Amino acid sequence: MNAPTAFPDPKPVPPYKHTPLFPLGADTAPYKKITIEGVRVEKVLGKDMLVVSREALRALSEAAFGDINHYLRPGHLQQLRNILDDKEASNNDKFVAFDFLKNANIAAGGVLPMCQDTGTAIIMGKKGSRVLTDGDDEAALSEGARDAYLRRNLRYSQVAPLSMYEEKNTANNMPAQCEIYAEGDDAYKFMFMAKGGGSANKSFLFQATPSVLTRDRMLAFLKEKVLTLGTAACPPYHLAIVIGGTSAELCMKTVKLASARYLDALPTHGSPDGNAFRDLEMEQEILKMTQSLGVGAQFGGKYFCHDVRVIRLPRHGASLPIGLGVSCSADRQVLGKITKDGVYLEELEHNPAQYLPAGAGARWRGGKNRSQPADEGYFGDAFETPDQDAAVADGNHDRRARFRPRQTARTAGEGRTAAGLFQKSSGLLRRPRQDA
Repeated sequence: MNAPTAFPDPKPVPPYKHTPLFPLGADTAPYKKITIEGVRVEKVLGKDMLVVSREALRALSEAAFGDINHYLRPGHLQQLRNILDDKEASNNDKFVAFDFLKNANIAAGGVLPMCQDTGTAIIMGKKGSRVLTDGDDEAALSEGARDAYLRRNLRYSQVAPLSMYEEKNTANNMPAQCEIYAEGDDAYKFMFMAKGGGSANKSFLFQATPSVLTRDRMLAFLKEKVLTLGTAACPPYHLAIVIGGTSAELCMKTVKLASARYLDALPTHGSPDGNAFRDLEMEQEILKMTQSLGVGAQFGGKYFCHDVRVIRLPRHGASLPIGLGVSCSADRQVLGKITKDGVYLEELEHNPAQYLPAGAGARWRGGKNRSQPADEGYFGDAFETPDQDAAVADGNHDRRARFRPRQTARTAGEGRTAAGLFQKSSGLLRRPRQDA
């Protein structure tokens, strides 16, 4: 029997009211202007259109990946300082926090990055409906990321598959992961992230069942899974947990955004329309749970996590994806935007020395015997005087000259050997002798 070729009159339906899945609040990040070049406003069909050049996109991306490998957000640095001031923190916690603050000061010198794993370049853009470009945005943004890795002392981590089992380093940290969405009006907004392998490896998807959706079962489930994170990705972590999702991939995408605090401005309650929301009460419950585990900041203590984000998403009735992930102590992400007024990048902290405690050298130096256990008060290589603590970043500027040959050679694609920093011997690379 043939299928009918006509359908009955359609059933009347109410007017459609769209509810964004992620209804974010206002952007309150502090920004600095990178440039006004490459941005102009043109009239098109009677509307003001923001015209953005390819070079503006490239320059913003290069500046972003340069900054996030050397500077951190003030909030992250304050959380490290809070560990030093917390009487409940273990000596292990304080040892790690103090070392991370010293490391931040070294990185802020602009020569050495904060972590040897300088990450995969990840770019998310939201292009407004009245923004015009030449259409090759992904290439321009990727070129900017590549330029940052070539021109700075940043490791190339990406390997290209030549066959199923043979790989080769791409020698420029490409390809970047670039995703561009159509959203908004007359602005082009971005998030840039350098995601290291250690923290990326601590991303987990669990396909649970709806029976887990009770408070006691959920907390027991999460406690077991959080413990599996371990310390290999350099805690204290920014922990993100996502419960639900219209698909497994949306669940995990939300985990990554939440770990970067990109979704902090979500509503704090749900609705019949199915919007995402943050559960602030559960965030505090899980944070207290992580503090009670005894794992601490790598060697035992209270600070396994700086903070927790819990996002609840709508789901298919037969599915309950639960995602877990972290941002590690190399907490590298930055926001950017292009408006009619210019090209802007989120302002990160260029003076992390202010977060070191007064009298840091005397207060935290501890013993000099490296065999002395941390729980007896050893805080490692703290500087001898507070003045040295505050001068770390300044001292690194004097080292720039030594690295300029490497930067020049890497920009030209010639690598470190051509810069004279290494020489080949029996197939291996070694530093040249100073007396040669």
